[in-house]
Amino acid sequence: MNPSRWFLAVFLTVGASELCCAGPFHAQCKVDWYFGIPCLKVYEALVSQIQKWRTMAGCTSGGQKCLYKLKSASVHFIAAKHITPFKRSVDEITFRLVPFHFFTCCHVSAMSVSETWYAMKDHGTNYCNLYNLMEGSGLTEARGYREVTSDFLCTQRYSANCTVY
Repeated sequence: MNPSRWFLAVFLTVGASELCCAGPFHAQCKVDWYFGIPCLKVYEALVSQIQKWRTMAGCTSGGQKCLYKLKSASVHFIAAKHITPFKRSVDEITFRLVPFHFFTCCHVSAMSVSETWYAMKDHGTNYCNLYNLMEGSGLTEARGYREVTSDFLCTQRYSANCTVY
């Protein structure tokens, strides 16, 4: 085999194996949450928290619990955005709420995606965008609370420090 073809074949093989296990190509996070409470309560808590953190007030002592903006909301879907306080990067956030078990429980599928097209690493910011809202609203203490995600689904979740991001 021609040496340049051999190098290309090795490069593509190694690159492909890295990409298959590295997670998203773009800074983003997908999380599923389960609650033993109705979706209406989850919806109210999330919308209220997004509205509480719409100004810079939540970031005066550090962290990024501020500059959330509610774009649209219904009991089944919430769209918002988060602007990071220092770099002013914009992340699009969605929550899809699906009731189950005779409407007494709620499954929330959430996503945060960096608007910046070239953002590859985010220090767990997209995970923290979502988790901070869950924790701030008190939903992490709700009956039946369970989180399902992985480092593959959330860029740099393993290193996320949600008191900073």
